[in-house]
Amino acid sequence: MQFSDNLFLAFRSVKGNRLRTGLTIAIIALGITALVGIITAIESIRTSIYNNFARMGANGFVIRSWEMRIFFGGSQQVQKGSTKQKVKTSNRNQPITYDQALAFKQRFRFPAVVSISYRASGTATVYFEDQKTNPNVTVMGADENYVKINGFDFDAGRNLNPDELQSGANVAVIGHDIAQKLFGSKPSQAIGKDIRIGMVKYRVVGVMKSVGNTGIFSADNLVILPLNNVRRVYTISSNSSFQIGVMVPQIALLNTAIDEATGTFRLVRHLALNEADNFYITRSDTLADMLFGSLKKVRFLTFGVGLITLLGSIIGLMNIMLVAVAERTREIGVSKAIGATAIVIRNQFLYESILISLLGGALGIVFGIAIGNLVSLLLHAGFIVPWLWIGGAIALCAAVGLLAGVYPAMKAARLDPIVALRYE
Repeated sequence: MQFSDNLFLAFRSVKGNRLRTGLTIAIIALGITALVGIITAIESIRTSIYNNFARMGANGFVIRSWEMRIFFGGSQQVQKGSTKQKVKTSNRNQPITYDQALAFKQRFRFPAVVSISYRASGTATVYFEDQKTNPNVTVMGADENYVKINGFDFDAGRNLNPDELQSGANVAVIGHDIAQKLFGSKPSQAIGKDIRIGMVKYRVVGVMKSVGNTGIFSADNLVILPLNNVRRVYTISSNSSFQIGVMVPQIALLNTAIDEATGTFRLVRHLALNEADNFYITRSDTLADMLFGSLKKVRFLTFGVGLITLLGSIIGLMNIMLVAVAERTREIGVSKAIGATAIVIRNQFLYESILISLLGGALGIVFGIAIGNLVSLLLHAGFIVPWLWIGGAIALCAAVGLLAGVYPAMKAARLDPIVALRYE
């Protein structure tokens, strides 16, 4: 019997038992939907993170206080040569002061852009007349280079100018979501308006374009104030730490710039040659790599959930095929009586099992891509089709059909034609 004949018989059998077959297909589709859907969503999140960090530039790094190494997964020891140097306990948690950050900016001679910033608040509410935002606005004090280093662009208005930065004027650059919440869909309406943060009023001079969520905070819920204004208005304690951002023109210069920055800041911090660094440097892509590592773990967990679901599908499909063998025992006897071999009978049931599994897989792939791209749509990441995982899902479904169909097919192939013909 030809392959096409076996395939036709498989289709006929599937069509003849629509309810039972449909339930089995639905079970398989559920597992594949979960697998492909979550993988597609993860790829969407990955693309969004990559786009956001690429926008900020992979050719940059940030100098932070030593205690921030815990957040970024850093080691407590620094390897130099053949010995390990520890940061002195008395010198370990010294914050980066404004004077130190300013001294670094003035001394750093490498061809790079340097920015000093200070996170004044992470839970502020911004007011305009009777409107207000949610209390999740980040207030950042920054200099003229902060916008450039972070890859921000403007929907309306401009960046902070040198006079405003020098005098610490009450002016602000606001994120896209803040402008939309307070002033409606036209960003230009925010320019020149007075907003209030706490009890202090600020004149809006710029509205940034939407850049989305970087995974740490939403840049669209960000207010940028002149650094000198933040130093005057907000309480900066002895434990408060500034951060220094550096961006080089080419990524090939990044490692050299980091070495140069390390040496320069060691001089600023007055570290002896036998002392390890008491500050922490993170590349722009370090956080992205951390997030990607977390997404890999989620991906493997998702694969495990999908396998468990498909294991249940194997059991269900095998049960369906065993019922099919029992129902078609007399048909098997007739086929053998007119010359069908055991191999032909076996292939009929194997093809039917694989066909049911592939139909469930195809349905699951369609729903999985649709559900996953809903996340992509929300993140503005574009349409995602995980071809590698789709190919893997198809192969997995074929394997499920094969495993579930082997025993029923072998049982059908071994039936005695005489006994099968007398079966009622």
